[in-house]
Amino acid sequence: QMNSALTHRGPDDEGYWMDSQLSLGLAHRRLSILDLSPQGHQPMVSASERYVIAYNGEVYNFAALRDQLSCNQWRGHSDTEVMLAAIEEWGLEKAVKNFIGMFAFALWDKKEQLLHLGRDRLGIKPLYYGWQGNSFLFGSELKALQAHPEFKRVIDRNSLALLMRHNYIPAPYSIYAGIKKLLPGHIFTLSLKDPKNASDSVAYWSAKEVVEQGIRNLFAGSEQEAMQQFETLLADAVKLRMISDVPLGAFLSGGVDSSTVVALMQAQSSQPVKTFSIGFLEDEYNEAQHAKLVANHLGTDHTELYVTPEEARAVIPRLPTLYDEPFADSSQIPTFLVSELARKKVTVSLS
Repeated sequence: QMNSALTHRGPDDEGYWMDSQLSLGLAHRRLSILDLSPQGHQPMVSASERYVIAYNGEVYNFAALRDQLSCNQWRGHSDTEVMLAAIEEWGLEKAVKNFIGMFAFALWDKKEQLLHLGRDRLGIKPLYYGWQGNSFLFGSELKALQAHPEFKRVIDRNSLALLMRHNYIPAPYSIYAGIKKLLPGHIFTLSLKDPKNASDSVAYWSAKEVVEQGIRNLFAGSEQEAMQQFETLLADAVKLRMISDVPLGAFLSGGVDSSTVVALMQAQSSQPVKTFSIGFLEDEYNEAQHAKLVANHLGTDHTELYVTPEEARAVIPRLPTLYDEPFADSSQIPTFLVSELARKKVTVSLS
């Protein structure tokens, strides 16, 4: 039931791993992006059979990591298999520190009887967890947790106050009592030997430390050299995210950020990049004309959809099912509409 609630996240495949003696289960819905064969199926068991993982996201540098690992018998070419091999060889914390990507995972260690939950540095991929009655639940969306019979839909009044203050509910809080979001850049560990006494999650990365390190080691070159270094880093980041076994595109608003991403994609692509924009008939809201100018300049394969007020309003009743928690970002409607538009032609979209 919990897995079925996430079908929209992974329409291509589903998988289950159970240990009935321990009352432990992992479930996975798959959106196939890398290694479309059954060798990429999850939950995936490691080569030694010590670890089992259910994971959402992409580790973009998996090919480079694969070359560093001593394993010489690979079953497929998925990033999931590389993650498991890295964890086996280097240990969890060192492995995660080497992952460049967006990810949320549940990792079961059979040997130590430990369940690890991990989240990427910036929290791009969601992960909710917490106790409900005698069951410890976790998943990519609150919808999955709500499908469990022990789940209590009790609104956390403190979280409601945070919503009023910030216009969204910041991690580690969630709208429901007893359920947390795993903090970005953290790993949470639960021991089956003493499950009720779990300690707080532990950080493996800190934005504050990165900034402090940067201040201590300032860039020594000229402004021109800084610009060149920035472009090199950004181009490399975009190139990594273009690795895909399925059609790939980009959201284009015509603003600085999306135009830069698309320009770097097109510079590294032999085909016109598929770009997508949402337009509005009201000039003060409409960015589509800027996007079209950028698309024409770069030579992308551009698709735009002009939305009427009625079409935008029709999304409003769907918002509670699209998004698990209330938040006040006015772009939530166009974000859904541009995603729906892009999904007709591509599986992955950079933004």
